[in-house]
Amino acid sequence: MVRTLITGGCGFIGRHLARELLNAGHEVVLYDALLDQVHGGAEVALPEGARLLRGDIRDPEPLRAAVKDAGRVVHLAAEVGVGQSMYEIARYVGTNDLGTAVLLEAIAAHPVERLVLASSMSVYGEGRYRTEGGRTVESARRRADDLARGLWEPRADGDALVPVPTDETKPVELASIYALTKYAQERAVLIFGEAYDIPATALRLFNVFGAGQALSNPYTGVLANFASRLANGERPTVFEDGAQKRDFVHVEDVARAFRLALESDRAAGEVINIGSGRSYSIARVAQLLAETMGRSDLQPEILNKLRKGDIRNCFADIGKARDLLGFEPRFSLESDLGPFVEWVQSAPFTDRGPQMRRELEQRGLVA
Repeated sequence: MVRTLITGGCGFIGRHLARELLNAGHEVVLYDALLDQVHGGAEVALPEGARLLRGDIRDPEPLRAAVKDAGRVVHLAAEVGVGQSMYEIARYVGTNDLGTAVLLEAIAAHPVERLVLASSMSVYGEGRYRTEGGRTVESARRRADDLARGLWEPRADGDALVPVPTDETKPVELASIYALTKYAQERAVLIFGEAYDIPATALRLFNVFGAGQALSNPYTGVLANFASRLANGERPTVFEDGAQKRDFVHVEDVARAFRLALESDRAAGEVINIGSGRSYSIARVAQLLAETMGRSDLQPEILNKLRKGDIRNCFADIGKARDLLGFEPRFSLESDLGPFVEWVQSAPFTDRGPQMRRELEQRGLVA
């Protein structure tokens, strides 16, 4: 039986992945610090059959002991949140980059068969664009003077650009400290894998949704943030004008993608997008969720303000995942919000969205 270690394994994705791997016959060990921001101090319900080792990803001794008996490692442990990363800089760099370094040293001492990292679509910065004439734009940036006038879309020679699916050949464009740490993780894991002859893969995850998200953590994801607002009878808060586009992928599709990456020899040394291959405007997402929760009266609050570190549009081209992993999404935002909403309505939470906004505004990170 394969023993797979999942760092950050008690988190949202980690618990779903643990069930996916247990069903596939793996022995699963979860390594997690059980941080209050993620778990709120609540007792974590472990997937049946999984074993928990509690420890910080930056602590060499317990981590080395966890790696010693593992055959494969999935590295999920990370601080997550674009906005918070812009002021909790040492915390994000310490956990994400130093933590990854400590993990790699542990693996160097006790080599494993395969290593898969959870990276992020945030490394792209802005996604791919084309001009109205059809020319592809590799690196689109928004200008400060355009943003000050409420011109949210990137422009080229004064004309707005058209967003198109982003594939893995698009150059990275790091717009936040979080993105910087995720790209550093990617490079470290792939360089290490090549040097030590350990098949290593980085999956660039787009916006993940599903039952089990940390509703009390306003940095965990826009859908969970919207859900906690709506469940509390408050309007979802939307930065800019709400027309920015993202890709939302179900957590069970993500868990399956990790299992496929652990099984695929062709994935070694690769970075691979994991998304739905669809794009949704953020305002439409807020409306869909409100309708599903029976709160159509709570229309999103459009702030027309910029959150520094955010990008405008990015959604996935998943052709590489189809080719290398045989990955095909089975869920969609339109069809599968129902189970998420059922879980939201039964889960305890604290709406910390206003706190997040205050923290960003106090630091001049909302303009």
